[in-house]
Amino acid sequence: MTTLNLIDLTCPVCETEFRSQTVVATNGYGGKRTDFHERAAGMQPLPYFVHLCTHCGYAGVARDFGEGVDPSDLLKEQVWSELAPALRSSLPSGSLKYEHAAKVAEWQGNDARYLADLYLRAAWCCVDEGDTEAERYFRRLAAWSFADALDAYGGVPVAERAVITYLIGELWRRIGDHEKADHWFDLVADEVTEPVAQSWVVEVAEQQRVQPREWFT
Repeated sequence: MTTLNLIDLTCPVCETEFRSQTVVATNGYGGKRTDFHERAAGMQPLPYFVHLCTHCGYAGVARDFGEGVDPSDLLKEQVWSELAPALRSSLPSGSLKYEHAAKVAEWQGNDARYLADLYLRAAWCCVDEGDTEAERYFRRLAAWSFADALDAYGGVPVAERAVITYLIGELWRRIGDHEKADHWFDLVADEVTEPVAQSWVVEVAEQQRVQPREWFT
């Protein structure tokens, strides 16, 4: 069971004061999908790790609303021109919250790995929302961003490169592009730095390439 709490936030763009729900506890997870999407019992907590101002569309994690956050005039203009018009409800979906958070993060110059994580979580939210078209859209953005992170100097720690390479393959497999998926799965073994400890990711990459299955656990 997911337990939520209300927190008071002030939007640094439009200075609107609002309340948002945040996760304080979850009663365990019911398994992890092959794209690392954890499933909680009952209410899914994912949409409540990010917050969105329904007045202007600015979004981010709690620290993005903290004291001392001072958006530039350019960022404020981008929020008003691109995010505010996309608001359709006072109860935004989890995927919209993550999409807006990713755009704000990109405009602020955050690295590709951070953007990839936000887009991946947007895709996970779409699974729960039953929006398959948007799910594929966010999976593409996540795959491209993870690939950019791998290409960037220090974008991904050496010990994590094999897992991220596998994840890119899994994202393309779920999108339906098996040629790209197989390409990334084939690269996993080359990224392994600890053959014994990381043997699982090589095995899973081969499994998903030859005979995919849905759950790790």
